[in-house]
Amino acid sequence: MKYFVSKTIEGEYNATIEKVTAALKEIGFGVLTTIDVRKTLKEKIDFDFKPYIILGACNPHFASKALSMEDKLGVLLPCNVLVIDQGDGKIEVAAMEPAAMIESIGNQELTQLAAEVSQRIEHMVNNL
Repeated sequence: MKYFVSKTIEGEYNATIEKVTAALKEIGFGVLTTIDVRKTLKEKIDFDFKPYIILGACNPHFASKALSMEDKLGVLLPCNVLVIDQGDGKIEVAAMEPAAMIESIGNQELTQLAAEVSQRIEHMVNNL
């Protein structure tokens, strides 16, 4: 099973980050963390990398249900969404596919919940 869903759109990088953040909010997700991979790699090891942001997104309703079912699930949270500048005005948005990650746990109820989260995230990405 594929572990992510992605879509490449045309646009401006920072505007796309804002668009993705707003789209996540529309499906009930907030951004808990923002990691600027390019900046971090430059500062830590002087490595030049393309603009690459990791948005750590969370829906408290789904998170509370999932954590109640499996308290170690926090190792897979939050749901990461990437915004990557692929050059020439092409911006790729990629998000983890929760159902693929959760399936191996073997908890059917949790897998069903993850499928619902996956559906929302995939819908969000596809509608950018």
